[in-house]
Amino acid sequence: MSLSPNDLKSGMTILHNGSVHQVVEAHHIKPGKGHAFVRTKLKNLANGSIFEINFRDRDDIEQAIVEKRALQYLYRDKDLFYFMDPETYEQIPVNKEVIDHTLDYLKEQGSVTFTFYEDRVIEATLPDFMALKVTEALPGLKGDTVQGGTKPVTLETGKVVQAPLFINEGDYLKIDTRTGKYVERTKI
Repeated sequence: MSLSPNDLKSGMTILHNGSVHQVVEAHHIKPGKGHAFVRTKLKNLANGSIFEINFRDRDDIEQAIVEKRALQYLYRDKDLFYFMDPETYEQIPVNKEVIDHTLDYLKEQGSVTFTFYEDRVIEATLPDFMALKVTEALPGLKGDTVQGGTKPVTLETGKVVQAPLFINEGDYLKIDTRTGKYVERTKI
């Protein structure tokens, strides 16, 4: 489907230089002299890079129709990770390169949202927050408070994060997957 640059809006997906990009921002600019143009900020869904590009009103842009589906992680076989579609029970293999940034939070039965373009996985995203169990932590000392400092703790996925001194083995922590930081102790 062909679009005019004036049709671009935040959140749309387009094809640019053979890759699928998401429009992060689109601003219509009408300078005092010269032709109007649309200044966009695009995110490459394959590698996550963000860049700016201007489109003139005569430029043709092809819209990319993508589908987002939440899949459940099953198991790993070398460099392939297998996920299941909970609606169809279909198992979908995904290459390690696509989900490399999610490995610190990937656990069996965990959910990952995938973006598909022409039946091909192009992007993987995690929920913004996840509850993960602490598997290793130095014991807290009596009198430790929330403001008392931090210590390294190991989560069930193997990721090590800094957490308050009162956190113990077996506790569940709410982790921000965008920053990799501890948010709060939680119950599951």
